Amino acid sequence: VSLEDMKKHADGTVNPRAIERLFQGTVTQKTTDILTYSDFIRFLLAEEDKTHPTAIEYWFRVMDLDGDGYISLYELEYFYQAQLEKMRLLGVEECSILDCICQALDLVRPKDEIKITLSDVKKCKQPSQFFNIFLNIQKFLDHEMRDPFSNKEGETPMTDWEKYAAREYDDLIADEEYNKGYDYEDDFEEEEEEDKMILGNLAKSAVETYTK
Repeated sequence: VSLEDMKKHADGTVNPRAIERLFQGTVTQKTTDILTYSDFIRFLLAEEDKTHPTAIEYWFRVMDLDGDGYISLYELEYFYQAQLEKMRLLGVEECSILDCICQALDLVRPKDEIKITLSDVKKCKQPSQFFNIFLNIQKFLDHEMRDPFSNKEGETPMTDWEKYAAREYDDLIADEEYNKGYDYEDDFEEEEEEDKMILGNLAKSAVETYTK
């Protein structure tokens, strides 16, 4: 997957500065022009469930620009600048850098007020919201505009991964409904099954590596 293709992921809602970091050896161990299928699966797992410890480590490395083990106020501002540009393009009300950094610090409550450690984020009760403020404009805005009373009393809120799985399931059902009535040539069925098996094995390998 190329850099330009990755910037189009999820309709471009992921911070482009974060996407660029993926190709700079931050999470791939070396600078690259192309992300492998396994690299993409790891990215997808980290993007859709930022509460997982491995995902927290993944995005912390992305945001730690100088690799000193801390996310500084400068680094928060660096990523949020790209979020502001997205807000202007979307025509939504902007949230100031100062307000969002204060919100992030309130979420994480770091021991040192001017820098955030990996341990600080792992202890945070809402790591997804912390990262989304700086890394995913749509998820950040969805959280900001959510109805605080949307969950019924006694109802357990869905996890980030459950929300993603539900969205993908709905899309799959919609695709199946759309494709009803179309006949596909049998010549390609065997080749498609083989491709699915190969991709499935690659995905399984990537997930196993990610969760170790």
